[in-house]
Amino acid sequence: MAMKNNTKFAILGILSIAPGSGYDIKKYCDTVIANVWHENYGHIYPVLTSLLAEGVIRRQEEEQEEGSRRKIYEITQKGREEFITWLGEPAGYAPVRSEFMLKFLFSSSLPRENILQMISEYRVRHQRKYDELVQTQKDLEADYFIISADRKQYLKAALRFGIISSEAAIKWCGEAAGIFENK
Repeated sequence: MAMKNNTKFAILGILSIAPGSGYDIKKYCDTVIANVWHENYGHIYPVLTSLLAEGVIRRQEEEQEEGSRRKIYEITQKGREEFITWLGEPAGYAPVRSEFMLKFLFSSSLPRENILQMISEYRVRHQRKYDELVQTQKDLEADYFIISADRKQYLKAALRFGIISSEAAIKWCGEAAGIFENK
């Protein structure tokens, strides 16, 4: 089976909620779906161009106060149909690609202090991510985000996935550090 361009469907998903600019799409990626999906500007804009050519989105320009024009993208009926079809397909398996784990697996030639430092830095990154996700969860509960109750339940579930994943990584760091501290 051919690989699907999941960036296309991430963008269609975002635009299925509300029309937006490239900046709006990137902001949504960086906040709402950041713990499960990442996109950068360098990838978003070429995909937007492709989606326009496919006819699954359309673009309108909005006049702004300072005289510039803002490009707003909106999903078309064809885009909604493709998006709904994609949602109904089974998700493919995506193996984890962790530079940290790759380095860790081959770090037996490093001094124990270096390994402990690697684990400590990895733990700090996951603790920071955990703290961000917990804050986002609190903001969601406090209705900081203006979204429907239906959408809110999906965001809460995805946040829990990120929180639990971060907790697992933090727990692993404690166990791994314990192994190397006692060597």
